[in-house]
Amino acid sequence: MNRTRVKQLLKHGAIAVNGRAITQHDHPLRPGDAVTVHREGLVPKPAKTVDVVYEDDSIIVIEKPTGLLSVANETEKDDTAFTRLVARGPVRPWVVHRIDRETSGLLLFAKSREIRDQLQADWDGVTKTYLAVVEGTPEHAAGAVDNFLCEGRDLRVRQVSAGPGAKRAVTHYKVLRSRGPYSLLEVRLETGRKHQIRVHLSGLGYPITGDKMYRAKTDLADRLGLHAWRLALAHPVSGVRVELESPLPKALKWVVDGGIS
Repeated sequence: MNRTRVKQLLKHGAIAVNGRAITQHDHPLRPGDAVTVHREGLVPKPAKTVDVVYEDDSIIVIEKPTGLLSVANETEKDDTAFTRLVARGPVRPWVVHRIDRETSGLLLFAKSREIRDQLQADWDGVTKTYLAVVEGTPEHAAGAVDNFLCEGRDLRVRQVSAGPGAKRAVTHYKVLRSRGPYSLLEVRLETGRKHQIRVHLSGLGYPITGDKMYRAKTDLADRLGLHAWRLALAHPVSGVRVELESPLPKALKWVVDGGIS
C-alpha cells in the first residue's frame, strides 16, 4: 500500500488500534495492541466532527464541546479540536489560543502561519467573554479581580504575591441572574492565564459548579460550568469587526433557569 493510500485511511478513520480509530501516523504501538485496517469496499466509521460557527479564507471558529482538548497533550494525541479540524480538511488549521478541556465554547484557529502570528500579536485587542455558573451569589453585582497567579508542580494554579514565576491576571465579572444556590456570571478576560477564571471566582468564594479542583461542592450538570460565550476581534485581513456568540449549553442553562427557556 502506498503512502497516499495510508494517509487517506488514517484521515477517514479506517485504521484502528484496539478498536479506536487513529488519525496520526506516529501513534505509538505497544506489545499486544490490535491494529485493524478496513479492507477495500468497507465503509469506515465516520470521523468525529466539529461544529463550525464561522469560517472564511483566513480564520475558522468552532464550538468546542466540554471534555475535548484544544490540542494534544502527553496522554491524548488522537482526538482533539485540532485533529478533528485536520481530518475535516482541506486546509491545515493553525492554533491561535486554547481553552481548558473542561470548558466548552468558541475556539479560534487560523488558516495560515502568518494569520496565526498576526492574531496572536494582536491578542490583547480580542474581547473574550465567558459565562460561568457558580455556587452562591456574589455580594457585588459587578467587580474585578487583579492579582498574580502561579502554577505549581501539582498543576494547580494559585493566587500569589508578585515575584519570580508570578503572572498578572485580571478578570472582570457581572452577575446576570441567580436561582437558588447558583448564579450566572458574565466574565470578561483582560489577561489569559491558565485556569484564570476558575481560580479567581473560587478565590472570591464563588467556585464554578463542577470544579472540584477549585473547591466546588456541587456538579449538577456533570461538567464544568464554564462556557466561552462571545469572541470579538478585528478581522486579520479586512480589519472589520467580527463578533461571534455561542449559546449557553442546555445542561448549564438548566442549573440557573430550572429548565425555563
